[in-house]
Amino acid sequence: MMNRPSPGNILASLLLLIWSAGASAGASSCSADSGPMRTSLLELFTSEGCSSCPPADRWLSGLRAQTGTPQRLVPLAFHVDYWNQLGWVDRFAKPAYSTRQYWIAGVTRARTVYTPQFVLDGRDWRPARTGYPEARNDREAAAQLHLELRPADAGRLEVRGEALLRTPREDAQVFLALYENNLTSRIEAGENAGKLLRHDYVVRELVGPFRLPASGASAFQHRFILGTDWKRDDLGVSAFVQNAATAEVFQALQRPACKSQGNF
Repeated sequence: MMNRPSPGNILASLLLLIWSAGASAGASSCSADSGPMRTSLLELFTSEGCSSCPPADRWLSGLRAQTGTPQRLVPLAFHVDYWNQLGWVDRFAKPAYSTRQYWIAGVTRARTVYTPQFVLDGRDWRPARTGYPEARNDREAAAQLHLELRPADAGRLEVRGEALLRTPREDAQVFLALYENNLTSRIEAGENAGKLLRHDYVVRELVGPFRLPASGASAFQHRFILGTDWKRDDLGVSAFVQNAATAEVFQALQRPACKSQGNF
């Protein structure tokens, strides 16, 4: 008796074909594919109102100069809003980013929430204690990701992607983050009054979760509406697959905006 392929296996095969075609198309397609090894997600929860945050912001910005960082690490800076009542309103802060930090603390049973806080693959991480994160990228990824960036009408960016779990499970979800580099702020009040702060990998918008079905394979898309003051050539999109119950990150992928698409 011949076994019929399940819908999940068919979709997985189709996604692998799409990834193969995307890889052969090259950079002109403005796409990216994750490799066979895990790429870590490094989140920084920070605030312009926090006097101890600028050194952490500078450390994160320094990753841009590290050769090969996009292949082994996806950095993102989430500006939390709970400092906004203490003298300076951070223009990059959103309640959703504070909620995310508290969610991670809850599912990992962390005792405290603080800034600046680094979270590596869903767990609290401190650079001074453990060194550079690349040592964690030594095992095969539990998921694959594909991203494609397409300019839509004026002021919009369409993102299409696919996610595939190597072992299907029901607790995986996908997030998309639109980020911006080369940002500066002149701080006029609060703990950092008088300072010029510089930022990279600042999350402008976080969307999701997109739930993965039991088959572990899914396509997703989202159209970002861009702010009028956002610098198009400094934008990029990150995607990551995360365990909804434990916050463990299975795979992450980052794609900077294509220079040829700077007018979208």
